Amino acid sequence: MDTWACALELLGMLVYAGAWLCVLATTLLPQWLTMSTALLPVESYRLGLWETCVVQDIRGTECRAYDSLLGLSTELKLSRILMCVSLAVGMLGMLVAIPGLYLVNSCGEHGGSRTKRALTVTGGVLGMLAGVLCLVPVSYMAHLAVIHFFDEKVPDVVPRWEFGDAMFCGWAGGLLLILAGLLLVNPCLCSQTEAQPAQQRRYQAVSASYRKHSEYV
Repeated sequence: MDTWACALELLGMLVYAGAWLCVLATTLLPQWLTMSTALLPVESYRLGLWETCVVQDIRGTECRAYDSLLGLSTELKLSRILMCVSLAVGMLGMLVAIPGLYLVNSCGEHGGSRTKRALTVTGGVLGMLAGVLCLVPVSYMAHLAVIHFFDEKVPDVVPRWEFGDAMFCGWAGGLLLILAGLLLVNPCLCSQTEAQPAQQRRYQAVSASYRKHSEYV
């Protein structure tokens, strides 16, 4: 494998790890949605997947976990499930891709190289799947926030939820997971396409030598 392909693999794994940490931070942070009121400018609210927080200038930040799982809204339940599945799939993808890296020399020459490529491609595909699983709940929550924000039935004096920092972190993590998966898959596909002409040339050379030997006989 060429040097640039190895560099792409290492870059893909670094991006993979950083993106997975972004998804983890998105899952844990309570800043999915934020809301501040005009009546109390010193107080704001934050909503996350696991808890809600009240931020005050005097008392600081006070967070409270949700009391009941069954009492949660459908979007929060769905977001919890998809984010946890995204973390699990992303971790599995990293564990699968690491043994398949070119620098991890743990296999033989021919069959081992195919196995390593298969592991790398599998890890890349799992990374892209984890990215999609992360983007779905973040984008869905953002969609609901936009609909409620521009709802004409709600008076203007009523405060509305807006995007929090966790959403931007989730978008970044999901897109980076997809990018990391592409970086891991691309060198393997290129190496396969380069290996096919080489195999054809070897086959032609063997065929030519066989014909010469047959003519000589």
